[in-house]
Amino acid sequence: MRVSSTEFQQHVGRYQDLAQREPVTVTKNGRDHTVLLSAHLFETILKGRVVRRTDELDEETLGAIASAEVPADEAAPQARPAYGHAQAPVPPIAIRRL
Repeated sequence: MRVSSTEFQQHVGRYQDLAQREPVTVTKNGRDHTVLLSAHLFETILKGRVVRRTDELDEETLGAIASAEVPADEAAPQARPAYGHAQAPVPPIAIRRL
């Protein structure tokens, strides 16, 4: 949805409600100026991720996730085991449909 700043100012409540369903772009002098969006969508953007159920993903995407590897030079350093305790190997991640 795109509205002028004048229209937005005259009907703020209406556009606040609409922003719960979709972002509302407010224009100024005919150009996009501000976007009003729900707090939920804002938090999703800030966190930088969207959670989806695996049954919503196609086989190609599932395969890409299952075969993905982190390059050794980008991997987080491994924590050293506590004195006297052996560190158990970490099992590979299995992706399955629910």
